[in-house]
Amino acid sequence: MRKTRYLAVSILTIVVAVALFYVLSTPTSTKAALNVQCEPEENVVDKEQGEAFIVNVTFKNTGDANGTWNVNAAFEGESNWSWNGTPQMLTLKPSEITTLTWMGNVPTKAEVGSTVRLIVYFNDDFVPQNWWIHVIAGAELKIISSEVS
Repeated sequence: MRKTRYLAVSILTIVVAVALFYVLSTPTSTKAALNVQCEPEENVVDKEQGEAFIVNVTFKNTGDANGTWNVNAAFEGESNWSWNGTPQMLTLKPSEITTLTWMGNVPTKAEVGSTVRLIVYFNDDFVPQNWWIHVIAGAELKIISSEVS
């Protein structure tokens, strides 16, 4: 009887330990949504601090009446920087398609290695997009020569 109880406690301990490891090592939904490593590299744009970028977003009115929306683009994430575009009014007829453009700059104080995700806001809603800006170093050090006497 004692061996059975010991075996049951041991198995329960192992199961709890594995479950805790899985829960603690699984990213939260927010982290998963912003995790660049989970996404294809072609959707990550490398930019230096202060470098300009352009955002183009194509919209279509899929309804059956004319519509007007207040639209904006932003870059956000678990980073020390973010960027907000200038809101634009968008009016489309049914099935009409148009592209809006925003221009911005990566902040000069953006942390090298940081990553932010493109978010499109319209009215009271937002839609994360499959695009990221990854801040890379603008300066590179190279040894030109050295000498020992």
